[in-house]
Amino acid sequence: METLMVPLTHIAFIRARPGCSQALGRRLAGLIAPSRAEPGCIAYDVHQSNEDPDLWFVHENWRSPEELAAHLERPHMQHFANELPALIKGDLTLGSFTRTSAAAFPQTASAASAPPECV
Repeated sequence: METLMVPLTHIAFIRARPGCSQALGRRLAGLIAPSRAEPGCIAYDVHQSNEDPDLWFVHENWRSPEELAAHLERPHMQHFANELPALIKGDLTLGSFTRTSAAAFPQTASAASAPPECV
């Protein structure tokens, strides 16, 4: 029986120091290509708030926790971590999530026939 792989989602919220948002955005953009090229990277996207230009978040999907851990140890990530104190206000807010929507768990015949109270 084949095991269904459920990707790990990692999200980092980052607040730029006043006057440093563009510099932070450039540094974050510089992480995209090398991160997407890493083994296990499914998606790596950088977002900037529409309401607060100093607020950014990075949304990542990885095949496994081990591949995420390896990503965080790569030279480009270590270099970025060393630059962070000069660019950010406060601490990063980090979270790891498991997607629970139907896209992560294809509907099976047994799920399709489950009574409504079990769905």
